Amino acid sequence: MKPLILASTSRYRAELLNRLRLSFSSAAPDVDESPLPGEAPAALAQRLAGAKAETVARQFPGSWAIGSDQVAELNGQPLGKPGSREVACAQLAAMSGHEVLFHTAVCVSDGTTHHQASDLTRVRFRALQTAEIERYIDAELPLDCAGSFKCEGLGITLFEAIENSDPTALIGLPLIKTSQLLRQAGYQLP
Repeated sequence: MKPLILASTSRYRAELLNRLRLSFSSAAPDVDESPLPGEAPAALAQRLAGAKAETVARQFPGSWAIGSDQVAELNGQPLGKPGSREVACAQLAAMSGHEVLFHTAVCVSDGTTHHQASDLTRVRFRALQTAEIERYIDAELPLDCAGSFKCEGLGITLFEAIENSDPTALIGLPLIKTSQLLRQAGYQLP
């Protein structure tokens, strides 16, 4: 079997991939994550997942690379990783009382063959007060997470409901889809 490389330095994605009990290494994909003019959030996630996998697969010939990307969408507009406390507070305030879509795409590529899939998660945020947003941001510092929260931690308290077909997708790597793609690439999983 070809070596497997996670095209990401995200510890969240590495922790998820470890659940599949496959040996893998990680490499940082050098990909510009800027959206193209008029690019829909779902298309952006799919394009970036593919670009990450292909870039890393080309860096390591003879390997399979897994690329994944997640884009949050509020009222048709993409929300990126906040990067700062102020942006995180503003994102959560904007999402308060609304439904937010999370498009999570995954691609498994050896540089020439590509297997790709995506998952959609709907999150309904409860009405949030400014003080609780600030307490949450200070407690968990989700500055590197699309949508400014960590659903595997305290972020779950911000929601009224989550609707999806794969609970791991919201964390950043949809393992159900990833398992299917790895089987297509020849990996043996239970």
